[in-house]
Amino acid sequence: MSAPIVHGGGITAAAAALGGSPEDWLDLSTGINPCPVALPDIPARAWHRLPDRHLIDEARRAARDHYRSGEILPLPVPGTQSVIQLLPRLVEADRLVGGTDNSVAVTDNRVAVTDNRVAVVSPTYGEYARAFASAGFAVDAVDDIAAIGAGHRLAVVVNPNNPDGLIWPAETLIALHDRMKAADGLVVVDEAFGDTDPALSLASRAPQLSNLVIFRSFGKFFGLAGLRLGFAIARSDILARFEDWLGPWAVSGPALSIAASLLRSDVSPIRGRINERCAGLHGVLTGAGLQLSGGTALFTLVADARADDIYTHLCRHHILVRKFDYAPEWLRFGLPPDPAADRRLGEALQRFER
Repeated sequence: MSAPIVHGGGITAAAAALGGSPEDWLDLSTGINPCPVALPDIPARAWHRLPDRHLIDEARRAARDHYRSGEILPLPVPGTQSVIQLLPRLVEADRLVGGTDNSVAVTDNRVAVTDNRVAVVSPTYGEYARAFASAGFAVDAVDDIAAIGAGHRLAVVVNPNNPDGLIWPAETLIALHDRMKAADGLVVVDEAFGDTDPALSLASRAPQLSNLVIFRSFGKFFGLAGLRLGFAIARSDILARFEDWLGPWAVSGPALSIAASLLRSDVSPIRGRINERCAGLHGVLTGAGLQLSGGTALFTLVADARADDIYTHLCRHHILVRKFDYAPEWLRFGLPPDPAADRRLGEALQRFER
């Protein structure tokens, strides 16, 4: 078993190591909307009863309309992490049911043609590579979609990417899909941060892209990550496998009820608030002389040779950001929740000795 990946959000451990209670800390280590939306009314029966089919169907219809997925009814899942961990099983099932046997050994240093090799455009969210490696797959971390070929059974692209915010154009992703489909492969496009810029999404084209799987996060945009809810968009037999493997009642009734309400609401004020908070963060970071190297509306990546010292300094001020062992010059800053938090971050950065 591979070692756990360190993610953002470890505020309890930070407080235990450096003092204060978790409530005293300013957590900027995630890419979650820091201004959670007001919860809609939740019917008492959603708490009392097991999630019935009508509640699941209502959430799926709301997700279809929100993501504009046409004839595809997105599948609600208990956080997209749950289906990331099912991807190795999906590749194996696809190979056994309809895939081509590509298990041909190659002995040089090029990508081998094999039935257990996948590609992950990297660096990115680390759980994809971990899930496949733990299942015995060979994982190629590639830095360009052009490096993905017929030797890969599945390719993963996070768009926009975490942590650098890199965006791949829709036509590039569609060309990748067509290339993978020709070799009986699948493409997973993770649009966890897609709600802040819906024009980037492939969801509306998914009905015509049979070998495409899209993951959408619910909690990041709405600021409700603790709800543990996401959606998968794909052809019906893939969604049926996910639903079967997750088992009955995978998503709670209250989560389904909240999703059905919020996905049908006007989300433009949410986007406006996120953009306002993003502008506030950028002002603080540039005012402190830091170089913005990428990001999305929900987080900003900073590149600085003193990143480790800045991280430690901020921790001493009970401010947690995200650092990366594979890129020691990087720091990812999530959004402060309000102008007071902007000032707190700005004051701490101004005290950093350069």
